[in-house]
Amino acid sequence: MGRFDIDQLLKSLETPEPTPAQVPAHQVPHADAADLVDLPVAWETQPSAPETPRPPDATGNGLGSALGPTPALREAMHARVRPDDALSDLYVPDEFDASAAQDLASILLDRGIASAEQIAGAQRLQKQSVGRKLSELLREAGVSEHRLTEVTAELARMPFERVSATTADGQCGFDSASVKRLTVEFCKSNHVLPLRVDGSRLIVGSTSPDDVFILDEVKRRLGITSLRHVLVASCDIQAALQSVSDADASRMADGVDVDALLAGVDAEDEVVEVEKEDSSGRELEAEADSSPVVRYVNHIIQSAVKEGASDIHIEPDEKTLKVRFRIDGVLFESMTPPKKLHAALTSRLKIMANLDIAEKRLPQDGRIRATVMGRRLDLRVSTVPTPKGEKTVMRILDNRSIQVTLDDLGFSDDALTIWKKQIEQPHGIILVTGPTGSGKTTTLYSSIRQMDTRKLNVSTVEDPVEYNLAGITQIQTHDRIGMTFAKALKALLRQDPDVIMVGEIRDTETAQTAIQAALTGHLVLSTLHTNDAPSSITRLINIGVEPFLVGAALHSVLAQRLVRKICPHCATDVPIPERMEDVLSMYGIFGTMKVGAGCNACRQTGHSGRVGLYELLVLDDFLRDKVSASPNVVEFRRLCVERGMTTLRDDGFAKVKQGRTTVEDVLRVTEATA
Repeated sequence: MGRFDIDQLLKSLETPEPTPAQVPAHQVPHADAADLVDLPVAWETQPSAPETPRPPDATGNGLGSALGPTPALREAMHARVRPDDALSDLYVPDEFDASAAQDLASILLDRGIASAEQIAGAQRLQKQSVGRKLSELLREAGVSEHRLTEVTAELARMPFERVSATTADGQCGFDSASVKRLTVEFCKSNHVLPLRVDGSRLIVGSTSPDDVFILDEVKRRLGITSLRHVLVASCDIQAALQSVSDADASRMADGVDVDALLAGVDAEDEVVEVEKEDSSGRELEAEADSSPVVRYVNHIIQSAVKEGASDIHIEPDEKTLKVRFRIDGVLFESMTPPKKLHAALTSRLKIMANLDIAEKRLPQDGRIRATVMGRRLDLRVSTVPTPKGEKTVMRILDNRSIQVTLDDLGFSDDALTIWKKQIEQPHGIILVTGPTGSGKTTTLYSSIRQMDTRKLNVSTVEDPVEYNLAGITQIQTHDRIGMTFAKALKALLRQDPDVIMVGEIRDTETAQTAIQAALTGHLVLSTLHTNDAPSSITRLINIGVEPFLVGAALHSVLAQRLVRKICPHCATDVPIPERMEDVLSMYGIFGTMKVGAGCNACRQTGHSGRVGLYELLVLDDFLRDKVSASPNVVEFRRLCVERGMTTLRDDGFAKVKQGRTTVEDVLRVTEATA
């Protein structure tokens, strides 16, 4: 075989690229669009360039004119559109002037959505945080999530929508069928929510304009070819998905066969596996296949959560066993399991709360952390011995119950404005009073959430710590080891505090320490158990605090009660009875008043939910002088009313006039303050 020069062979096979003069004119429009944009400018700015002659025309007569774009081609290139482009019918975004565009921070600042301080702080944190978006940090800084998402959508030139779990006519506010096909878990983890079908396209909301791959996965799972992407606030997506989870759990609870649960329970069935369970949390639903006792305990807790109960009472009698739920402040008998089940139920609850199941002669207290219907809950368990057996009461602590703002608690406009100014004070004592279960903790937590915890050092001393709050220091008291309210409060004063919340002022030492903290430049929030606001002054003096110190340190006292709200689904107007006409006319209520007729939504009670009644006493110089003289409580109350204090009963009848509660409920909770 002869020898070949490989380089020479490859060189001979190369095809030389055609020069511009060799490119046929009909191929020019198919050149790259980026190159075509500048061609007309080059041709127009170089008129003196030598012209390249055309080849002979089709008839072979002479030479054509100089090579250059035809008028149609020139017009197409100026329009930045290729002639005869087959994709010209596709969607083309509107022209966007980049020079006029603003970044997210500038728009938020210009529109007053975020302050310069919030933006500067978020930008500073972003430099020190890997992978965190500015919008996420601004949301943590207190910027409205809806306004923030709306501006983000505007910058991305995308639609923004608000989503609610239900519409005004009671229909679902999103495409629940598509959510179930995607699964709630997928939607939660990817922050995506199908909203509705518009024509042939599905409208899908997400929290970020960059969710391209997530939307592709949505199309693959649903088997659709096109959808429309809109931006939705993350809180709206979470609320919508939570409503789906609650509805599914409710249907499961409704389908429980109680007889089947109790089928395996014998008279001597007290066999419950004793083990040290992990207190970090339990999924009650996962235990449904275990013993009948365990399943029935889970059924009781699930039913209570579904009904919105605040407490569960398991009460033994001679021959019966009752399970009662406290709903909207009133106890309702819910179940009557067999009496033979009592010992087994009590043992199971003690095991869950890490209590001693062998001790049946002494009271015991414990805590259960559980996941019920997808919600993390704490249950405070208390057992007491009775001649008929141990009685067990469980307080259900749900973080969702305190996720309310001060605006939603039921304050009148004037009282709300004054209270917000009070909690902005740099120092002094602010008290919230009322009986157990009157909503004092919710009011204090909502007040703390109103504060800027990024700038303030907020600490609490509680017994027990009922709810975990982000951004504050919470301390649990332990009397057995000497960790009392007073000792914890003294320790906190060395922690550079701005705001201190004391769970309750019970004794002289705690009261005196709180007074000293207030007088040395700290804001102290606490609770007392008194019937009304003026009685708090007498209570502090009786504890052992000097009257002049009370007058100097105390700023305001808020007394409150909770009354049931009229069910909005069955509220009706009824004539005012003759026996009430004279009393109600004093409060401006004439003719008719609203009551709840009873429906399935409110268990035929006519009431759904609760609202607060408030009596706010703000001490001025005149009242401080009276406090220093250790006044009689009756006389002092009269002076407070003369100085403009709205009583609990006055606030209650104002809510009756608004159609929010009933006369009977107002009289029931304000009888002692009349």
